[in-house]
Amino acid sequence: MPDASMIADWLPVSIAVLVMLVVAAGFAGWIDAVVGGGGLIQLPALVIGVPQDIGTPYILGTNKLSSFAGTLSASWVYLRKIKVHLVMLLPLIVGAYGGSTGGAAVSRYLPREVLTPVVLVAVVAVAIYTFAKPQLGLHHEPKHEGRLAVAWRSGVIGLIVGFYDGVLGPGTGSFFVILIVAMLGYGFLQASVNAKVANLTTNLAAIVVYGIHGEILLVLGLAMAVANIAGGLLGARMAVANGNSFVRKVFLVVLVILIAKLAWDTWVQFFG
Repeated sequence: MPDASMIADWLPVSIAVLVMLVVAAGFAGWIDAVVGGGGLIQLPALVIGVPQDIGTPYILGTNKLSSFAGTLSASWVYLRKIKVHLVMLLPLIVGAYGGSTGGAAVSRYLPREVLTPVVLVAVVAVAIYTFAKPQLGLHHEPKHEGRLAVAWRSGVIGLIVGFYDGVLGPGTGSFFVILIVAMLGYGFLQASVNAKVANLTTNLAAIVVYGIHGEILLVLGLAMAVANIAGGLLGARMAVANGNSFVRKVFLVVLVILIAKLAWDTWVQFFG
């Protein structure tokens, strides 16, 4: 029978904290499935719940493992119900992978305290833009017919958001969604499908890196992954059933949460 030290190595949190993290993962999976942004819930929960003597890479690696599982389950539901076009999706994935890789490399040299207020301004602009256009994304009306026009635009979206994910990360799914809606004319629901698959790519790239270095709390990550899957399945089904209007409303709520978090981080950096 394993002793207490072995159990602590496998699961470095109490049962009460484990329950809290599993609930947070389920809620994060639901948000991620509908519109992206589940990391706004799950990552802070891990930071609070995991002992302070455990390094940050372990927290990030565990977060990515759970998120990947939930996003995979949500993508499966979406892809069974919503048609995707490979001429748009493949450049998006390639761009996202390349951008994420480049962003991760550049993040070593860019101070995060400079990036956070820049991203805050960008998110506020996105929120204002979305509120000002109440019909935005409610109807799926692609703007570009030619394959080349769609391909290069989706590739650029992948590069931009993938780079951001590699450098900073919070709200990556939401940025994918709004750029696909604004630049390509997709409805929120159709944009979410493509955003999920692109997010899978960036998450997988990160998991490989953390996994190679053994920086994943595997038991905790798997427990949270199960909850994230459940939340992802529920969220994706609700999004498909309720359509673009529902996804748009959740998107706006997530933007408000993201603005609050980034504003708080900026305040702490400069005045805390």
